[in-house]
Amino acid sequence: MHEELDGPAVATLSVRPAEPAIAITDVDPSEWASRPTGIPELDRVLGGGLVPGSVTLVGGEPGIGKSTLLLQLLASLARGGARCLLASGEESRQQVRLRAERLDALHPLVFLAAENNLASLFGQIDAVVPDIVVVDSIQTIADPALASSPGSVGQVRECANALVRMAKERDITVILVGHVTKEGSLAGPRVLEHVVDTVLSFEGDRHHALRLLRAVKHRFGATGELGIFEMVEAGLIGVADPGALLLGDRKHGASGSVVACTMEGQRPLLVETQALVTPTTSPNPRRTSTGVDGNRVALLLAVLTQRAQTVLSWCDVFASVVGGVRLTEPAADLALALALASAHSEVVVPSDVVAIGEVGLAGEVRSVSHMTRRLSEAARLGFVTAIVPASTPDFDGPISLLRVATLGEAVRELGLRSAAGAKKSVRPAPAGSGAGGGGPSDDDEPNGNRWSPPRAPWFRSSGYGTERSGPADRTAGDPYDRYRPDLDRFEQGPVDPFDS
Repeated sequence: MHEELDGPAVATLSVRPAEPAIAITDVDPSEWASRPTGIPELDRVLGGGLVPGSVTLVGGEPGIGKSTLLLQLLASLARGGARCLLASGEESRQQVRLRAERLDALHPLVFLAAENNLASLFGQIDAVVPDIVVVDSIQTIADPALASSPGSVGQVRECANALVRMAKERDITVILVGHVTKEGSLAGPRVLEHVVDTVLSFEGDRHHALRLLRAVKHRFGATGELGIFEMVEAGLIGVADPGALLLGDRKHGASGSVVACTMEGQRPLLVETQALVTPTTSPNPRRTSTGVDGNRVALLLAVLTQRAQTVLSWCDVFASVVGGVRLTEPAADLALALALASAHSEVVVPSDVVAIGEVGLAGEVRSVSHMTRRLSEAARLGFVTAIVPASTPDFDGPISLLRVATLGEAVRELGLRSAAGAKKSVRPAPAGSGAGGGGPSDDDEPNGNRWSPPRAPWFRSSGYGTERSGPADRTAGDPYDRYRPDLDRFEQGPVDPFDS
């Protein structure tokens, strides 16, 4: 068994004398003015650019484009006169050179060093005297004074601390590339995220061209901004109009599709939510979601059943957000719920309708922030109707507002409670059985004759809570006929499990 020993780190940096404490009003903020990177989407996320003496950690899945983005960043900074050093512990100089040619990132002020030794890396920094240092990746750097192998907890912790001290002492901007685990979190000790100033998450699907850059931690600005890139043959390019890109290939006239408007920082982003509902004979229907939290989908399904009389208990449900975007804001609840109801009823929601609102457990549609900015973006992209909470103020723009107080009201306004779609969720009750039908009629109201969701097929046919129907009443071709032998035996009474 290999045992890792964490010894003291090599003393590569001198200790500066302690500076006297001064009043906070005497601190000069101009010393930490950010330097624009020349990449607008990256500057948006960083709040203007990179700060001298700061340490930034960039994480993302392998092959997502981290090295491509950082090489383009160094070339852009070098064109502005900055001296840049790229320390690559995973690729040789020749490999980096070939990528730089493809990205048009060749510049004499970009220096390369194929180093994975911490002491040698500090020697390269002393020789080049760079303004920007990129370490790709921190898991490949090792301190020779430690007995542990590269990538271990001790090595990553000590190397990161040494680079942070160097950055603060010399006012050098340092960017570290970090590996991620299978769950998508940064690999290594948690102290790695604590010692750096900024943590950037580079997300996306390698099978899609869209890449998303988020700031998980940022000591020099807000963390809510989103940078959107598109991977092309020449590298990563910023997307100035992400809404048009995400909705460009949208299919019109299909049920289960509703557009939502979410806010990423100060940027409104219109994305398409899709749902597919199919009947199933399995006692455990599937619930699959992509780009949205599965627990949120389960919550909306429960609200649809209890508050909007749309039962999907015996259907497989698939929910997705198109384009590789992941929705985390509650403002997309209304659009996703309407997409589920549309897929269930097979009624198409008009393609020029956008839905904005949070859905509560009582079925109410709640207001969200930045409504004016969301509606302006929807109007710019050609949407003519917006389904919004009842408390939404008037909007002076080329888009009409359909105010709804509850999810059930929104479902009725769009006509998403057709009888054909309601029959998809449960087996119709036999004639004369006294059991409820596959769903409520169009004139049922939640506050009138109280409607209750129909029971499961075997409860309805076995007499639990309903009148028992005879075998002759069973519908031919019933998908639940496969369960009849077990149900008939179950109706005879409890079965002793030890009775042979």
